[in-house]
Amino acid sequence: MPTSLGIVLPAYNEEARIGPALDELFAYLRSAPPGTLAEAVRVLVVDDGSTDRTVEIVRSRPEFVSESVPAASAGSELRLVSVPHGGKGSAVRAGMLALDADLLVFADADMATPPDQLPRLVRALDRADVALGSRIQPDGSDMRASQPRFRRWVGKLFRLAAQVWVTGPVNDTQCGFKGFRAPAAKDLFGLLEVTSIVFDVDLIYLARRRHYRMAIVPVVWADRRGSRMHAAPKLAARVAWDLIRIRFIHRGLGRVAPAADAAGAQAVEPQSNGASRSGS
Repeated sequence: MPTSLGIVLPAYNEEARIGPALDELFAYLRSAPPGTLAEAVRVLVVDDGSTDRTVEIVRSRPEFVSESVPAASAGSELRLVSVPHGGKGSAVRAGMLALDADLLVFADADMATPPDQLPRLVRALDRADVALGSRIQPDGSDMRASQPRFRRWVGKLFRLAAQVWVTGPVNDTQCGFKGFRAPAAKDLFGLLEVTSIVFDVDLIYLARRRHYRMAIVPVVWADRRGSRMHAAPKLAARVAWDLIRIRFIHRGLGRVAPAADAAGAQAVEPQSNGASRSGS
């Protein structure tokens, strides 16, 4: 079992959802059986320049610990860091580089993937450097089917372009639930250049170029309404440009993990998801 686990939650104007999400997360952390995750769990909310009450809500939590207090060696705690508004990728990068833990995970602030899925990533990181949550299940079913039809259609086009150009056989690049061993996290997020909604694709491309071992981990997921991402010509152009430039901005990058397969070893989490929660 790792000594410490860090969980990064990027948040931008999440006053309506951050409280219930943290309720759910810390309720699970308090009830998780010993040995399930780590001796110390450090949750870091990265405030991405919010203009609402997000920061106030986080600071008012009973689990909140100020920056001046040293990290605990056991138990769970909540911390906060604020950065200028730069988008989800920028916020996740800031959090992953700031946290000190053996294993690092980032998750969506709305808990679309419930916290009881964390042990899946932790187990996968026993044998992998990077664990990618996937909404595609072992039986082939896809939890993204609950999304609006237009969003599913746009997502399919994006996935096809990403697979052909940069990610290879990763079928769910955009699941906001990914885990890393600390050395891989510091390396990959230190190299991350794309911080738009395409940042997950940049991470996967970097992991393949660096020859890290990757595990694909099926997880429970539920579509949570309230996303601020809306399809528009300007967004489509930004996505296309970022996707195209990924291979060029990292063209001189070498490998750091010579023991891994040339394409990045992929291991599939074999266990079923068990009981799912409502809406999944």
